[in-house]
Amino acid sequence: MLIRERLEEQELEYLSPKASFSRYSRGRKNPEEECDIRTAFQRDRDRILHSKAFRRLKDKTQVFLSPQGDHYRTRLTHTLEVSQNARTIAKALKLNEELVEAIALGHDLGHTPFGHAGERALNAVCPLGFRHNEQSVRTVELLEKRGKGLNLTWETKDGILNHQMSSTPSTLEGKVVRLSDKIAYIHHDMDDALRAGILTEQDIPEELSKKLGCTCNERLGTFVHDIITTSIAAGDIAMSEEIYSAMQSFRTFMFDNVYTNPVAKGEEGRAEGLVKALYEHFCAHTEELPEDFLLLLERGEEKERVICDYVAAMSDRFAIHTYTELNIPKSWVI
Repeated sequence: MLIRERLEEQELEYLSPKASFSRYSRGRKNPEEECDIRTAFQRDRDRILHSKAFRRLKDKTQVFLSPQGDHYRTRLTHTLEVSQNARTIAKALKLNEELVEAIALGHDLGHTPFGHAGERALNAVCPLGFRHNEQSVRTVELLEKRGKGLNLTWETKDGILNHQMSSTPSTLEGKVVRLSDKIAYIHHDMDDALRAGILTEQDIPEELSKKLGCTCNERLGTFVHDIITTSIAAGDIAMSEEIYSAMQSFRTFMFDNVYTNPVAKGEEGRAEGLVKALYEHFCAHTEELPEDFLLLLERGEEKERVICDYVAAMSDRFAIHTYTELNIPKSWVI
């Protein structure tokens, strides 16, 4: 028996009957020979981890634009924290950890430079619209490996596409990642706000501290424990009404005090302007696109979508460099 087959047997013996089993995956768009060592979802995880889009996340904004300090989250560290939260929950619920990890590692691959400011800019300027979850799927289906894509399983792509709270993933593993994404950014964005001096723990409404905890770690623990215990009782992935309501209130508090705070967000207007300028420039000068993106145009992909592909793939640093090269005389650059 191959190692992969033995691992698939272990899944069948150990995981919850409601888990997603590698052996019964709905498969890949382009059928391929199975690995003798790794399960299908392990291969998805590995392909994402080794992708160029994943490496670029280290230089993409999470919340704070160009923060002065080494310990603020980036899109990459956010992704890793989502993965860890999701794996903890999945292990406790006897779900498929490899699928959870693959979805978590891939859920933000299509995110723009400068976080949601870049996403808003592309959505505003592109007549086709832009949503980062859809772009993440496009990244793994088409943009990686020079137009070949990563050929991931249906389950992984479904989880990536539906990781936002407005959507419903088809698997319990996808639902775990969807909630893990939310609790991760509430946890680490508050931690970064404390580090930046925007907030103190005393600023948090007392009723929220009583329900969720008085430190970032206590709140994260509350969320994780509540998801596990509520999901076991419900037979689905869920939070208790009390904790979910408190989480929503905490999210509102964060929007009022962090996500619209000029210290954290004061440069977002300029970032949006930069992204729009890059989009408009390459729409007018498609011949300046890199070869991989010119090949997409030759294959019949819509110009506006390909421009979004290129701009969205940029890291913060590369976007600034490209804008400078295009718009600032070299003699002016310090």
